[in-house]
Amino acid sequence: MKLAMMINYSGDFHADVTRIQELEQAGLDVVWVPEAYSYDAISQVGFLAAKTERLEIGTGIINVFSRTATAIAQTAAGCDFVSEGRFILGLGASGPQVIEGFHGVPYEKPMPRIREYIEVCRMVWKREPVVYDGQTVHIPLPPGQGTGLGKPLKLINHPKRADIPVFWAALMGKSVTETAKLADGWLPIFFDPEKYQQVWGDEIAAGLAQRDPARGPLQISAGGLVAIGDEYAGDGADRVLDMARPSSALYIGGMGARDKNFYNTITKKYGYVDEATEIQDLYLSGRKEEAAAAVPRALLASTNLVGPEGHVKERIAAYQAAGVTHLSINPVGPDPVKTVETLRTLIDSR
Repeated sequence: MKLAMMINYSGDFHADVTRIQELEQAGLDVVWVPEAYSYDAISQVGFLAAKTERLEIGTGIINVFSRTATAIAQTAAGCDFVSEGRFILGLGASGPQVIEGFHGVPYEKPMPRIREYIEVCRMVWKREPVVYDGQTVHIPLPPGQGTGLGKPLKLINHPKRADIPVFWAALMGKSVTETAKLADGWLPIFFDPEKYQQVWGDEIAAGLAQRDPARGPLQISAGGLVAIGDEYAGDGADRVLDMARPSSALYIGGMGARDKNFYNTITKKYGYVDEATEIQDLYLSGRKEEAAAAVPRALLASTNLVGPEGHVKERIAAYQAAGVTHLSINPVGPDPVKTVETLRTLIDSR
């Protein structure tokens, strides 16, 4: 199991780089760089590549509406080149608020678009002439569009790797099935290792049944806040878990329209039907603190790793049993280096 961490897209990037360098020495394996509608992720990936030695660096995530398929492919190849083969391409759809409101592009057919982008990327990395006619991607442009002068081209350079890992941040339904079928890895949210089958089990099974064995097992990057020590039992654990309440309420209550909030649906599928409804009602009425207070403690406890060392070791075992290959962590406390070192020891001792 690898240790992964997401940096903050609205934080102090240069301070984060210094911290990442320290955590790399302590045993961190992967850093995810988000984008949203903040600074672009790619420039930060390049900076991190120059400042680290063995750490894998992934986009967590870039959306498929703001760039063409071949632009993402050549960008990923470039990131893999400058990092000496340490890049991971994390893709997602984002949402209509960002895609239409910030990028000015119609939010149409997100799942087919991601699938087609993955297929085009793999053509580019193998240096195949790109000829693709899908639902959302047409390369070269078909007759009647443009000047008519386009012709199939292949990437000029020879990529460092012809098969760069692709992780898909799929939330629900067919997107999860396609992830299990096509992607190298999956970036879920609110992942409860004991209950995730209630939410995604059928979709994952359907995708794995169609998966090319040559692609290897589906990798999963999941986790949450991490605090290890006897001081994080009981009330101490509550104080840490309470830190996750505002963001959880934002996702469960405020992301998307009332009748189209995938995070709310995930929470309901975990069995928190009344609670998810209450959180959304409170959040959308502007009562955000009350919405945060309504997030079930059991949900927070099962999707984070907070408690004495023995408890955290049990949580690691649960994630491993669920197929998690990358434990995504957000260390809490005064010494994140010690937290990563302890996690590395607990994982390696299993």
